[in-house]
Amino acid sequence: MTKTDKSVLSYFQWAFAFTAFGLLLGAFLGWQNGGTMGAAFTALFICAVLGVLEISLSFDNAIVNARKLQDMTPLWQRRFLTWGIIIAVFGMRIVFPLVIVAIAASITPWAALHMAMFRPEDYAHIMEGTHVSISAFGGTFLMMVGLSYFFDSEKDVHWIAAFEKKMVRTSVKGIEVAIALVLALVFTYLLPKEEGITFLFSAVWGLVTFLLVEVIGELLDASQETLSAAARGGFGAFLYLEVLDASFSFDGVIGAFALTNNLFIIAIGLGIGAMYVRSMTIMLVEKGTLSEYRYLEHGAFYAILVLALIMYLQTLMPVPEVVTGLAGASLIGVSLRASIRYNRNNPER
Repeated sequence: MTKTDKSVLSYFQWAFAFTAFGLLLGAFLGWQNGGTMGAAFTALFICAVLGVLEISLSFDNAIVNARKLQDMTPLWQRRFLTWGIIIAVFGMRIVFPLVIVAIAASITPWAALHMAMFRPEDYAHIMEGTHVSISAFGGTFLMMVGLSYFFDSEKDVHWIAAFEKKMVRTSVKGIEVAIALVLALVFTYLLPKEEGITFLFSAVWGLVTFLLVEVIGELLDASQETLSAAARGGFGAFLYLEVLDASFSFDGVIGAFALTNNLFIIAIGLGIGAMYVRSMTIMLVEKGTLSEYRYLEHGAFYAILVLALIMYLQTLMPVPEVVTGLAGASLIGVSLRASIRYNRNNPER
């Protein structure tokens, strides 16, 4: 995408429309379930809160998305906005929790859907019971994302120079995998035996998933024989972004059950947030924000590492969602301020 002079608000037109539709639909569902205006307003309020929660947790997701999106062809950028948002809203916020519950309870997805609709308390209980597996899987995947950025031997822009230059100098093949496995083993020993085994198994699958996505993406995007010119440099990045979005959404999906047991209200609220993340991603790319603010993506990847550690810690103790959101937003805010200061001191750049 080339740099554009479009207004900021123009990027969020679809997000605003989806917000209005989602809040009305949430209010309708609340009225259907409770039969009163109070129930309708409560459902509307929960949808709004979940939307804000998802946005606060996903600032770093948008920045990382924008970084990857720059390498995608215009065709795959459009597909990311269309197919990607369908996968994000319906796949990760509705289908994925159903699959998790179906596997955990050894039932069919249809039975899980029936449980979500007519026995939401049981559905929420099963979903919350999988938090160790989900935190280990998602935390490990995100940790690999963050470590791979800072241990990149070709990285030449450093925000916290003393720390980041040392990471680049010590970058050897497989060091990210070693660090992730060591941390996973530490938390495995800190947890009770049964939960520890579950944690380690899920963490290994998170690591394997990251490596598979990297390998598959490179093979697909580099293949001149099997992909058309329009698809080269596209599908692998698309696959990476969708798995990344899944890892970011784990925390929000689990945390949402603290507000409501209704699967569809959760999907609406988190879907509203996902729409803003997609719009923010495109704005960052088209306006060239990442190139203008040189430390912004550093803040995002530090936030990813913090989120990964928080997901690990959540297996040992409860961590409020507000802490997670504020930690990520604060790191990005500090990196933005450092970028502005750099631009002011180096006007020639």
